Amino acid sequence: MKTTPIILAAVALAAAAGAYFYVGSASEPAPEARTETASAPAEGAPIVEVDLPAELSSQARVGKQAFDAVCAACHGENAVGRQGMGPPLVHKIYEPSHHGDMAFQVAVSNGVRAHHWRFGNMPPQEGLTRGDVTAITAYVRELQRENGIN
Repeated sequence: MKTTPIILAAVALAAAAGAYFYVGSASEPAPEARTETASAPAEGAPIVEVDLPAELSSQARVGKQAFDAVCAACHGENAVGRQGMGPPLVHKIYEPSHHGDMAFQVAVSNGVRAHHWRFGNMPPQEGLTRGDVTAITAYVRELQRENGIN
């Protein structure tokens, strides 16, 4: 049995299918190409919008001060994230059932290898005590709860 005609037929069929889809896609622009071109978000722009709690607990208020001093440079004011810099912590990925409170302690002391986002690795953070991180975690958790992340 000669397999050459079968192989040639398969190659021809694949070429025809490729040409069909190529020509078809060239005649009809993709949906995103039909809309006005939106510019990419600016470097450092917020990634998400968050609702703020009416009031923070005393521990979360302390955590907000520490967060603003150390974390906000990358994670944004009120943990909204910053384009090209760091992810939002008010996000489903960081809900307590996926990233427990201890994950914040480990992230600060050891850093974090990039695994959910493409911002690169997070280095360890100097100058924060375990108590500071506990307060920061309380702040982030209160922001999350206000935004439906439990």
